[in-house]
Amino acid sequence: MTDLNHLFENNARWAEKIQKEQPGFFEALAKQQAPEYLWIGCSDSRVPANEIVDLMPGELFVHRNVANIVIHTDLNCMSVMQFAVEFLKVKHIMVTGHYGCGGVKAALEGRQLGLVDYWVRAIRDVYYAHKETIDGISNPTEQLNRLCELNVMQQVANVSHTNIIQNAWKRGQELTIHGWIYGIHDGRVRNLMEPISSVDQVPEQYRVY
Repeated sequence: MTDLNHLFENNARWAEKIQKEQPGFFEALAKQQAPEYLWIGCSDSRVPANEIVDLMPGELFVHRNVANIVIHTDLNCMSVMQFAVEFLKVKHIMVTGHYGCGGVKAALEGRQLGLVDYWVRAIRDVYYAHKETIDGISNPTEQLNRLCELNVMQQVANVSHTNIIQNAWKRGQELTIHGWIYGIHDGRVRNLMEPISSVDQVPEQYRVY
């Protein structure tokens, strides 16, 4: 059995540090969670949600998958969104991709990798929708990064097309969807688009009545 005692030691130091800096923090945290934010991000180990935006445990509800994809038949993602919106009453959903994303690269290159091919197929659709733009970029890194950005924007749209979000707006719930991208090379988050905060910003064919 692999020895992971160092991780338990790391955890003990971390918990002691938090308790020293904020006495009673864990006792209060155990009683409830009331985050204002849902982060939908990539599973990449270099993109830790809480640390990037400097939020403590309890302040950020998180869903992560390969290439931060929102697919309406993904019950995991939809369940997270419903719980966050209807029960936790989050006010902001941030779909956050990152430059140099391996999942996006796999979709762009179209190489066969295995089961993940089915998952990133949705990004192939994004690529073909913007094929002329992407193919017109000569630098491979810039080409990949542009598709990373376009993927985020498509996933933001996908979030806004759900009945989970549109029903919240109908109820008068304050809820805004953001499209962000993270630069692993510099640690900075960038805003990619105007936030979506009402059904009026959703194309008519995607509105749920």
